[in-house]
Amino acid sequence: MQIDRSHLERPRSDFAAGAAYVRGRFVPIAEATIPVTDFGYRRSDVTYDVVSVWNGVFFRLEDHLKRFQSSMRALRLEPAESIDDLRQILAECVRLLGKREAYVAMDCLRGAPRPGMPRHPSNCENHLIAYAVPWVWVIPEDVQARGAHLMIASTPRIPDESVDPKVKNFHWGDLTRGLFEAQEKGVDTVVLLDIHGNLAEGPGFNAFVVKDSVVLSPDRGALEGITRKSVFELCDDLGIEHQIRAISGAEVLDADEIFLSTTAGGIMPASRINGRIMGNDRPGPISMKLRETFWKRRAEGWHATPIEGLS
Repeated sequence: MQIDRSHLERPRSDFAAGAAYVRGRFVPIAEATIPVTDFGYRRSDVTYDVVSVWNGVFFRLEDHLKRFQSSMRALRLEPAESIDDLRQILAECVRLLGKREAYVAMDCLRGAPRPGMPRHPSNCENHLIAYAVPWVWVIPEDVQARGAHLMIASTPRIPDESVDPKVKNFHWGDLTRGLFEAQEKGVDTVVLLDIHGNLAEGPGFNAFVVKDSVVLSPDRGALEGITRKSVFELCDDLGIEHQIRAISGAEVLDADEIFLSTTAGGIMPASRINGRIMGNDRPGPISMKLRETFWKRRAEGWHATPIEGLS
């Protein structure tokens, strides 16, 4: 892989808001652009993944890279860069940003059809974009502390048969509608059901129900989240029973506890659903135990990949 090194001549302050990799060059985040003819923009023909950096280390980097590679394979995307190249690119983005807590994304876009070729996706030159920006909380810490107020969106999640939820994608039309619905109702965020009325996921996160001390996670209609995987590992370590199965909307509304999980926030407890107060209107005990253990383990170096050269 040949990378332009001209970014090393720029002042580090240029990258304070974020650092990106585009077409073989590292640039400040404001300079990271794509052509308007790119199918990644025009058709949402793109896959992506996001890995977190906390205390100066990547969390579960190899899991994210494996999922990203699987998503690219599913969409028949083949960028010039290898996975080994991508490891180096992500680390350099973080070094340029210069922060020990960061939100780090990798995208693979379809690209635009080559000149003189039919406008078919097979005739596009696929390309990679990566960037690191200061840490982002999907749900702010103060909201997590009192428990997020949720609602079930009236919009169903896109069916699995149309868009595979295991491939991380930009098809957010249903999720965006749900976020506006939440704003209009005065709640923090939403969870979506599938077309059969079972729990799917939310805008950028997996959702869990706790009932009779058992942690439940949907068996379809949702991304197989890396933080979700961490939840299962923690449940095993803590002796908490967990099941992966269909969860009806009625079960969601009758939950003892609900919590959410995502790269940009970890394990995030809720305290209300559709106006119903769960427990004492604070995060439930199992949700809090998992959240506290998650961040404790991360501070101890759980699934950590250090970033060489990050001060």
